[in-house]
Amino acid sequence: MPKVSFTSALKRFFPTLQSIEVNGENLPQIIHNINIKFPGIQDYILEQDGSLRKHVNIFIAGELITDRNTLTDQFDEQDEIYIFQALSGG
Repeated sequence: MPKVSFTSALKRFFPTLQSIEVNGENLPQIIHNINIKFPGIQDYILEQDGSLRKHVNIFIAGELITDRNTLTDQFDEQDEIYIFQALSGG
C-alpha cells in the first residue's frame, strides 16, 4: 500500500491528519479512501470536476504529478504520495 503523507499546514483544517497507508489503484481512489478517514479532505484537495485544486500539489516518489486534471499519474505499492497545500504570497 502506498504511504500518504501531508504537510503540517493541512492540520490547521484537519487536526487529526496523519501519514497513513491507503489502498487504491489510482490517485482518485487514494483520495477517496483518505476522505473516509478524514472527512472533507477530498473537497479540499479536488475541484468538483475531480481535478486538483490550484492551491494543492501532489508528489509521488518525490516527483510532482503531471496530470492535475484527471490524476492519472502512476505509482507503485511502495511509493510515498505527498499531498500539501501550496503556499503563495509576497
